[in-house]
Amino acid sequence: MNKEKLLKRITIDPHVLVGKPVIKGTRLSVQYILGLLSNGSTMNEIIKEYNGLTKEDIMACFFFASETLDKNTFLPLTKQRA
Repeated sequence: MNKEKLLKRITIDPHVLVGKPVIKGTRLSVQYILGLLSNGSTMNEIIKEYNGLTKEDIMACFFFASETLDKNTFLPLTKQRA
């Protein structure tokens, strides 16, 4: 699946979860899905738990997060000496 099709699965609407990025047609945020995965849930477990969710929806969360991180600049926080 190409980049544009994946990104179309993620939507941002200020009326849904106060504008957090969510999987289109759901109230499942990208952050929530990535949190489930980082805590050990598998794609298959998540798909089984949330009827209608697809592997492509979860892949879209990965891609959205990757694109978001790629478009930001990060600076190390350093402790200032007195």
